[in-house]
Amino acid sequence: MKIFANKDIKQFFLSIAVVMVIFLLISELSVYVLYKELSLPLLLLFLLMTGSVLVICFWYFNRQHGIMESAVTQIDSFLAGDTDARIDCDSEGELYRLFHSVNTLAAVLNAHAANENREKEFLKNTISDISHQLKTPLAALNIYNGLLQGEAEELPTIKEFATLSERELDRIEMLVQNLLKITKLDAGSIVIEKAVENVSDMMNDIELHFAYRAKQEQKEIVLSGSDSISLLCDRDWMIEAIDNIVKNALDHTHKGDSVHIEWRQFVSVVQITIKDNGSGIHPEDLHHIFKRFYRSRFSKDTRGIGLGLPLAKAIIEAHNGTIEVDSELGVGTTFVINFLIPTKL
Repeated sequence: MKIFANKDIKQFFLSIAVVMVIFLLISELSVYVLYKELSLPLLLLFLLMTGSVLVICFWYFNRQHGIMESAVTQIDSFLAGDTDARIDCDSEGELYRLFHSVNTLAAVLNAHAANENREKEFLKNTISDISHQLKTPLAALNIYNGLLQGEAEELPTIKEFATLSERELDRIEMLVQNLLKITKLDAGSIVIEKAVENVSDMMNDIELHFAYRAKQEQKEIVLSGSDSISLLCDRDWMIEAIDNIVKNALDHTHKGDSVHIEWRQFVSVVQITIKDNGSGIHPEDLHHIFKRFYRSRFSKDTRGIGLGLPLAKAIIEAHNGTIEVDSELGVGTTFVINFLIPTKL
């Protein structure tokens, strides 16, 4: 019986039984001392009384158990996402006061969740509006800058400033795009459309994306992994996440360095590793690199915005994955990404 799974209830029933038996023995002993014989009616009376007490106690505790089971069911429903789930607390008593407090807590949590959702939606809409408003002036500035570069072929100083201006415009455009992406991810307004994708194909696309830059900077991107490994993911978003990590690796490596991208499959995990032999991350910064807009006081990188790695982490976690980083100054940095393999892929 379920109620006897509770150690305290089991001890309670055992205590009642022991007290009744002791009381019966004392009563029978007293009758025997007085009348030199045992009393059968007294024995039957005690057995009847003991049985009645035990039955009443069992009924009470079984009823309480049913009430608690019903409460646990409602709490589990609330935790599973049913925000309207509540415990019946119309009766009086300490237990129902507890239930009322639990219901109040559920209402407060719902209110906080609703406020948070409204704030996220407001932030998403605001950033989206700002992004759209910035597109037109950015496009115009890019056109003006291009015209300026064309007219400044024989004016090296102006051409140099126009080139610098183009780089800064690209940074602003990247900032706006990343802000929009990460805000939409936070707000849950982006649907991750998962399909079974070949990991090797995705990594080849990433290598191709950075091939020109790597050649210009005399760096090497090395791929290593089986052609038969698959991953349940949104291809575009997954490439976006790995792209940001590889870009970060290229930003912190030097001429002649290399970036290794390796993928492996274990019993229940697909693992992707991005490893470089660049400058490494200072120990002080290691626990902060996934924070938005975080800039290290030790970093000499002037191109980074501080959104690439947070965006990568958000995308990976949206795929129920995990990302870890290990780094040593002057030796290099390793990012390890793990994705659980569904039972049916």
